[in-house]
Amino acid sequence: MFELTCLAENQPTTVARMTILTKTFTVAGALLLTLGLRNVTGTPEQEKAFTDKYKAAIEGKDSATLESFLYTQGSDPTIVEFYKMMQSGEAGEKIAKIELVNLTPEDVKKASTPMDSPAGGKVCLPIKPTKKLVIRVEKKDGNGSSSSTSENFIAEKDGKFVIPVPGPCK
Repeated sequence: MFELTCLAENQPTTVARMTILTKTFTVAGALLLTLGLRNVTGTPEQEKAFTDKYKAAIEGKDSATLESFLYTQGSDPTIVEFYKMMQSGEAGEKIAKIELVNLTPEDVKKASTPMDSPAGGKVCLPIKPTKKLVIRVEKKDGNGSSSSTSENFIAEKDGKFVIPVPGPCK
């Protein structure tokens, strides 16, 4: 009888230890998941390398490099040509400011909402953007000065920053 009483007294301690152990593993797992997700997004060094390369390609009129930034898998060919035309329109301009910025809640909503296609129907981004590329160009000449700002969604694919080009929604 004495042994049963001792066993009953020890059981709550065992359950308490299991609860503490479960909580510890849950917290550790959440920490590892957070650190793992943080590594999915680019580092500040990768972001700087991307913006430096993009700026050099724009200012140097390097259309091949500019086109290499486009993620066109599953994209509408008409829209791909439009993106190329927009990039070449900026080529040769002096960039006043270029940066990758975090997406706002409005940006996330816009990126996930199907858009009207010029060919009819709806198109969507083929991969989820993680940042937005903001480029500010300033021009000064004898007639005065002007500035323009362009924005592109940026996603990461295979460890590389890319500009996703819309394609048919899936």
